[in-house]
Amino acid sequence: MRSIRRETSPPMQRMRRRRGHDASAYEARTRDILVRVFPTYAHEESSPEQGLYLWSYTVEIENHGEETVTLIARRWTITDGFNRVNEVEGSGVVGEQPELKPREAFRYVSNCPLPTPSGAMRGSYQMVTDEGDLFDVEIPEFSLHMPGAALKLN
Repeated sequence: MRSIRRETSPPMQRMRRRRGHDASAYEARTRDILVRVFPTYAHEESSPEQGLYLWSYTVEIENHGEETVTLIARRWTITDGFNRVNEVEGSGVVGEQPELKPREAFRYVSNCPLPTPSGAMRGSYQMVTDEGDLFDVEIPEFSLHMPGAALKLN
């Protein structure tokens, strides 16, 4: 997975408008942290004849609480069309450990290559408050299916 671009702390309303209403969105809320994911099939960067299907996904993380939190780690479970599972763990996201003060948001874009034309991703972020309290935030399960496919999660 690699980062394409990222934005830090734009106003939450601006993020929603710019993203548009027609994209598939998956979201989950843990405590006061909202995670929203927008997956997109990267047709131009995929090579089905070589068994490479690439999806780009934008993640928006919004802090609706009153505590400042820092995203310190991530865990992903990636399942391909043959039900093979790949677990990915690491510190932060896109090389950063973003801090989100109350009413701040963080957006980043990454991608996921699969050897099959369908799959799914889900995961969690580990967060820490300024007081040192650790907690996990759910990343909603989202579909990675070729455009026009009938199956979708959520």
